[in-house]
Amino acid sequence: RQAQAVCIPAIHLHMTAATMQVSQKDFEKAQQQLKLLKKDPGNETKLKLYALFKQATEGPCNSPKPGMLDFVKKAKWDAWNSLGNLSQDNARQEYTALVSSLVSAESAVQKEDASPEAGRHDGYETIIVTTKNNITKIMFNRPDRKNAINHKMYREIIKALEEAGKDDSTIAVITGNGDYYSSGNDLNNFTNIQPGEMKKMASDGAVLLKEFVGCFIDFPKPLIAVVNGPAIGICVTVLGLCDIVYASDRATFHSPFSQLGQSPEGCSSYLFPKIMGSAKASEMLLFNKKLTAEEACAQGLVTEVFPDRTFQKEVWRRLEEYASLPKNVSILMSKQLLRSMEKEKLHEVNSKECEVLKERWISDECINAIVSFFQKKSKL
Repeated sequence: RQAQAVCIPAIHLHMTAATMQVSQKDFEKAQQQLKLLKKDPGNETKLKLYALFKQATEGPCNSPKPGMLDFVKKAKWDAWNSLGNLSQDNARQEYTALVSSLVSAESAVQKEDASPEAGRHDGYETIIVTTKNNITKIMFNRPDRKNAINHKMYREIIKALEEAGKDDSTIAVITGNGDYYSSGNDLNNFTNIQPGEMKKMASDGAVLLKEFVGCFIDFPKPLIAVVNGPAIGICVTVLGLCDIVYASDRATFHSPFSQLGQSPEGCSSYLFPKIMGSAKASEMLLFNKKLTAEEACAQGLVTEVFPDRTFQKEVWRRLEEYASLPKNVSILMSKQLLRSMEKEKLHEVNSKECEVLKERWISDECINAIVSFFQKKSKL
C-alpha cells in the first residue's frame, strides 16, 4: 500500500545583487502562477513549496514542533525545518524555479491533451479510459505517485467499471501508467483527519471500499489485469476477482497488511487460500511476503508472465484476439456461470472484510503504523 515519496532536487543558484531584485519579482509572479495551476501537484510538492515560501518570507523554521498525531502540521513543520539555514534569497530562487517547472510540465500535458487518444472517455482525472478495438482500457494515471489510489481515484475506477460493464466492448482491461501497476492505497487518505473525525473517516472508507470491491465482483464481462510493474495492497487483492492476470517479469506482488496494522480486503481472505493454498496465502496475507511475478504465477495468482521488453506487444496482441471473438451473449453467459455460484459468498466476504477494516483503521496499532510510515518518509 505504501506510496513512495516524490524526490524534488534542491536548486541552488548563485545570485548577484542585480539578479536578487529580479528574483523578488519572479517570486511574486510565481505565487500568482501557482494559483493558476489546474492540476494538483501532489502533497510532497506542496510541502516543498510551503517550506520554501516560509523560508523565503520568514527565514529558518521558528515555530514549535506540532504533536505526532497532527499529521498535516507535523509534515509542514518537518518540511520547513529540513531547509535548515538556507538563505531567504536562495529559498525565493528555489521556489520560483520549482513553480516554473510545474507550469512547464502542465503546459506540456495540456498540449498532449489537445490531441486526445482515439476513443478516450472524458471526465476522468486520475485514470485514463479508452475504448478501441472492442477493448475498454482503464489505466491508473498517477505515475508521479506510483499510481497510489486516493479517494477520487477509487470513485473514478468505480464509475469506469460501471460504464465498461454496459458499453459495446467485449472485454475490459486494467493496467497502470508508468513504472508501477499501483502502489495501492494512498496513505495520504489518512491525513487531514482530526481525532474526533476518525470514526467517520473509517465508516466512510469502509463504504467506499465495499462499493469498489463490489464492482469487481459484479463486473459482467471478462476483466483482465495487465500488471506492468510492482503491485501493492488493494490492487493485488482484487486480482483474485479478475478473470485473467498477465504480468511483466519485473512485476512484484505485496500485501503488507500486518506491517500497517490493517487486514485483508478485496475478498483475498477467501480467494487467496483457494487460489494458492492456505500456507502460501498465509505467508502473503499474514507475514507480508512479497512475490515475484514467477512466484505469483506458480501459485496461481498470475495467469502468465512475459519478458518486460516484449510485455506490452505480446499481451495486447493476445487481448485484441480475445476482443475479436463474436460479440454475442455467449461470453457474458459463460462469465455469469463462472461467477454466479460464488457471487453471494463473495459479497458476504467483502462485507465482513470491510467491517473488520473499519475497526482496524481507528485502532492504536494502525494509527501508530501510519505515523511511523510518515516519519520514515520525512527522513528520506
